[in-house]
Amino acid sequence: MSEVTRSLLQRWGASLRRGADFDSWGQLVEAIDEYQILARHLQKEAQAQHNDSEFTEEQKKTIGKIATCLELRSAALQSTQSQEEFKLEDLKKLEPILKNILTYNKEFPFDVQPIPLRRILAPGEEENLEFEEDEEGGAGAGPPDSFSARVPGTLLPRLPSEPGMTLLTIRIEKIGLKDAGQCIDPYITVSVKDLNGIDLTPVQDTPVASRKEDTYVHFNMDIELQKHVEKLTKGAAIFFEFKHYKPKKRFTSTKCFAFMEMDEIKPGPIVIELYKKPTDFKRKKLQLLTKKPLYLHLHQTLHKE
Repeated sequence: MSEVTRSLLQRWGASLRRGADFDSWGQLVEAIDEYQILARHLQKEAQAQHNDSEFTEEQKKTIGKIATCLELRSAALQSTQSQEEFKLEDLKKLEPILKNILTYNKEFPFDVQPIPLRRILAPGEEENLEFEEDEEGGAGAGPPDSFSARVPGTLLPRLPSEPGMTLLTIRIEKIGLKDAGQCIDPYITVSVKDLNGIDLTPVQDTPVASRKEDTYVHFNMDIELQKHVEKLTKGAAIFFEFKHYKPKKRFTSTKCFAFMEMDEIKPGPIVIELYKKPTDFKRKKLQLLTKKPLYLHLHQTLHKE
């Protein structure tokens, strides 16, 4: 085993242990973040085409399956459904497999398949994209002003109305970002969480943004809240996570997030502040993304029978 591979396996093992520790301590935001970052690294290695890889095709397949398990555990932590979850005890079975990946020759203990990575951008699309580490910094002119709908979105229709109950439509108009022109395939994930960060409604993704200009990415898309306003628990909040594709790292990353609390639900326009990642669904360690006057612009419509 080369020194590079040994170091890589040690880093992966340490990351898996960190995630499991956070998970067992109930620090779910940190656990999810650790699991998702490691999953992306494993997916990248599982699908790497370079000839100097020490991993066989079978080993890469196992690495890809471990990445899938990490995604499943991450999803279980974000779900309110308790049945058929991928449990922490299951996840801990992965550590010896990952540690001994070069000699592991047993059947994988879980019936999962590797998740395919998103395709890399077509030739010619990458040339302007080698930037974006420093959230305040910026470089290059970025790709063209319009986006193709690579992310189809998972928006849901409005719920049936009920007498005396209020439904909410939130129109996501635009988001202000200093480097708006450099964001690739941007979209927003909308979720409703309680104070513990547990989902109260299905999570929805917008399609890829319609256009961008200057310091704005434009969406102009309606989100139908999947619960009557009166049925939301006290302390709940609606989260908006702005995500974009990073071609150098070959995965979709959260750039920043915003949220709206229950007392902010009222008809008409609203602008809300942007916060630095990782998304803090418990709203305990919030850091503004920028001192500049850049916000998420929304418009709310309330429907009552």
